[in-house]
Amino acid sequence: MDFKSKTQKKKEATYLQDLGERLVNLSAEQIKGIELPEEIRDAVRFAKTIKSHGAHRRHMQYLGALMRKIDASPVQEALDNIEQGHYKQTLSFREIESWRDELIAGNVPLMEEILAKYPEADRKQMERLVERARKEKEHKNPPGASRALFRYLRDVRTGQN
Repeated sequence: MDFKSKTQKKKEATYLQDLGERLVNLSAEQIKGIELPEEIRDAVRFAKTIKSHGAHRRHMQYLGALMRKIDASPVQEALDNIEQGHYKQTLSFREIESWRDELIAGNVPLMEEILAKYPEADRKQMERLVERARKEKEHKNPPGASRALFRYLRDVRTGQN
C-alpha cells in the first residue's frame, strides 16, 4: 500500500476539483461525448444552475469528492481532446483571417500559394471576392464582401467549395 502525504492528498483533491470545474465549463453537447457515471453527470448539470459564489465553490468540492471515486484519466483525456480541437480550430480561424487581410492588402504571392495548395479553389471567384472586399474597404462600407471572402477561404481550406 502506497503512503501518501497530506500534501499529496490535497494536490490530488485540488486536481480532481479542477477537473470537475473544467467539466462544468463544457457545453451540454460536449459533456454527452464523455463517459461519466450518472451521479457526476447530474452534479455537473446542477453546478451550471448555481448562481451563488459560495454555493458554487462548495459544489465544486463535492464534485471533486465524487471524482475521487472514479478513474479520472479517461475524463482528463476526453477534456484534453476537446480543448486541443478548440485550439486547432482557433489557429485555423486566425490563419484564414490573416489570409483574407493579406489578400485585401494586395499580397499576390499569397493567392498563388493558396491556389497551389488547394487546386480546387477557383481563381476567378477568389479574385472577384478580393476586389469587392478592397472596394468595400476603400469606401468604408460594412464588411459584407470581406466576410464572403473569409467564408470562401474557409470553405476552400476545408474542401467544401
